[in-house]
Amino acid sequence: MVDESSVLVEGPWTHRFVGANGSRFHVVEAGTGPLVLFLHGFPEFWWAWHDVMTRVADAGFRAVAIDLRGYGASDKPPRGYDGYTMAADVTGVIRALGERSAMIVGAGAGGMIGWAAAAFHPKLVSRLVVLGAAHPLRLRAALFADPRGQLAASSTVLRFQVPRYEHVLTRDNAALVGELMTQWTGPTWRQTAEFTEYVDRCREAMQIPQAAFCALEAYRWVARSALRLQGYRFVKLMQHPLITPTLQLHGALDTATLPRTAQGSGRYVIAPYEWRLIPDAGHFLHQEAPDVVTGEILRWLKTS
Repeated sequence: MVDESSVLVEGPWTHRFVGANGSRFHVVEAGTGPLVLFLHGFPEFWWAWHDVMTRVADAGFRAVAIDLRGYGASDKPPRGYDGYTMAADVTGVIRALGERSAMIVGAGAGGMIGWAAAAFHPKLVSRLVVLGAAHPLRLRAALFADPRGQLAASSTVLRFQVPRYEHVLTRDNAALVGELMTQWTGPTWRQTAEFTEYVDRCREAMQIPQAAFCALEAYRWVARSALRLQGYRFVKLMQHPLITPTLQLHGALDTATLPRTAQGSGRYVIAPYEWRLIPDAGHFLHQEAPDVVTGEILRWLKTS
């Protein structure tokens, strides 16, 4: 049995627990200065940011990486994996950390939550950096308009709709997590010892009781809500253009969210917006090209 303590890795940071939006969140903090909140994707946990966040902290920021609802050492309630609640989790954590606003950096599923948080709570998100994630409405459109492209690329995620699929995800020490990460990663990083070590950590964290169920529930909500009033309302709200300056970074070799899917996201931003394609990188940009990603994040955070 894997315990939550497995994610409490020691390092040049502090582990804390904060209450926000009715749940308890595990946060990892380093540095002082303006708050930068890091949101990991699937199938990761806060460790996704351990390298980048320490560099950002050294550059004069208060860098905080959180375990999203249902992941790592954060609470794993049976519900609350809809776009509204997870966006409110993020803004609740910002307030719980004693700040009025934050700059958000989100990767993959965390990037999707970043888009929603900036759309629903614009006063709380001063800047946004999204890695490997299309705007939710852009992704939705691509699933219908690009069946051989994005729909085919999303076939794995569509399997998550199968009841009790979490048992498939955690079988053989979460072997499927390793397979997915291998599939979504660029070839350069895939051949390194760091990749193997990182995959092992993610596989272990996914075996924490209830973590796999919670991770899949967010994907199930997306599918379920498509035919429900709640989903219709989410789409209507996401149509409001973002007033948050947004930087979008994407791996040219991303096979989970195709570059052509993500590229149209700028149409939903009326604030300053930049798109940058990172060559030779796949879905896990923050791991595959940490130097480039850190440089881009700091450039964007320091742009007045």
